[in-house]
Amino acid sequence: MTARRIVRTLIGVVLVVAATSLPPSRTAAQTQAIQKSLYVSVVNDAGVPVPDLGTTDFVVKEDNTAREVLSVRPADEPMTIALLVDTSQMARNDIAHMRSALPSFVTTMTNPNERDQKSQIALIGFGERPTILTDYTSNPAELKKGINRIWAQQGSGPYFVDAVYDAVQAFKKRETARPVIVAIVAEGRELSYRQYDQVLDPLRASGAPLYALMLGTPSGSISDEARNRNMVLDKGTADTGGRRDQLLAPSALNDRLTLLASQLLHMYRVTYARPPSLIQPERVTVSAAKPGMVARGTLIKDQQGRQ
Repeated sequence: MTARRIVRTLIGVVLVVAATSLPPSRTAAQTQAIQKSLYVSVVNDAGVPVPDLGTTDFVVKEDNTAREVLSVRPADEPMTIALLVDTSQMARNDIAHMRSALPSFVTTMTNPNERDQKSQIALIGFGERPTILTDYTSNPAELKKGINRIWAQQGSGPYFVDAVYDAVQAFKKRETARPVIVAIVAEGRELSYRQYDQVLDPLRASGAPLYALMLGTPSGSISDEARNRNMVLDKGTADTGGRRDQLLAPSALNDRLTLLASQLLHMYRVTYARPPSLIQPERVTVSAAKPGMVARGTLIKDQQGRQ
């Protein structure tokens, strides 16, 4: 064997050894995996948003299997918020507090982000049939006009479940990228005719978290309508990354809306790796890795509308 052939052989061996000893690159692994994201709210024991979190602060699981968290950044995408307000006779003692608390909330939520993008809000009453008081807009002056039209309708009953369903259908028609539902509901009767499963499945599929602020002492009604409402309130908030709060006094509404606005405006976008699979996970959960923090997340739909 000539010296030139010996050199070529040695070079080939070195290259083969180097190639086989190198670990798979992270980029290649991430290319094979499917990247999924969630909008995540993280608060402390007082409900105040926790700032400056990173990848090691989140635990994401699919069907109880932990997934690798790839990146974390502030969620600054504008929201499309369906603001549902109880305008039934049951809410007659709460209306003044709504009209007082809501202007500050809509002003805060429609302030532009760093890219000068604004969230949009629609104000929808659900005494009798759900009625749009102000259609989706980023103009707080228009929303305040709608707030001034909030009155308890004499002899009417609440249709909260129907209002949630209608809001979800509107999100679907608008192809909303980041939908949110905020509902202010007086405790008492429910008159919606839809069953809870007719609402929960579309709600989960919409990618909209449901935040419900309940005013008054919890109702003890055992009617079918009340049962459907309670299922939407319990499962609808828990399964979508939202929250149900009980306000025994309507005077607490202003402070709670202020806190909710802070939570919505200080969320994270958490991206994780999902291994390629023909079987989609039944459940995706996110939690905080450290004690003293509570994380709630909403899976973000992809461009094809899949979660």
